[in-house]
Amino acid sequence: MREAYSRVMALRRMFLHWLFPAAFVLPLWLFVGWIVFSGGSSWGLLWLFVAVPAVFVSQLVLTLMVRARGSVRESRAVSWRDLAGLGIWQVVIVALGFFDSRVFFPLLVLSIAGALVLFWSSLAQLWNEARGAVTVLHTTDGTAYVPPPRETREQTRDAEVIVVPETRRPD
Repeated sequence: MREAYSRVMALRRMFLHWLFPAAFVLPLWLFVGWIVFSGGSSWGLLWLFVAVPAVFVSQLVLTLMVRARGSVRESRAVSWRDLAGLGIWQVVIVALGFFDSRVFFPLLVLSIAGALVLFWSSLAQLWNEARGAVTVLHTTDGTAYVPPPRETREQTRDAEVIVVPETRRPD
């Protein structure tokens, strides 16, 4: 059981380390795929000038939003929702780079919708983690206030003090 858990955590940690390089690799893949799989029409080139920066910026923004969460920084691993969502979205972008005319438009729509869903999902996770940090209470008349932090007083026990008087011998 422990071994399976460590493998899963290793996968989630590797995916976290992959997010920043993916911001450079995925747009590069779209450009290389356009050259190799002859997506080359003038409209294809125009699409490429829009898609490459869009993929770069969206991947970078999503990476920063994921890394901004305290749970990700603490565990050094993405959540399951991030792993599934970003993984599927990146596979769709890779498939888009093959420029197959039969599935190009559905993949394009899926990649745009996926980016929007991932943005809101990451924002919701970030919000939920940040929301628990502050509690707002309301008085009976409806006025909101933030309660003062609780003071935790440790019970300090008076340490035993031993006084050793210094006596001088007369010489």
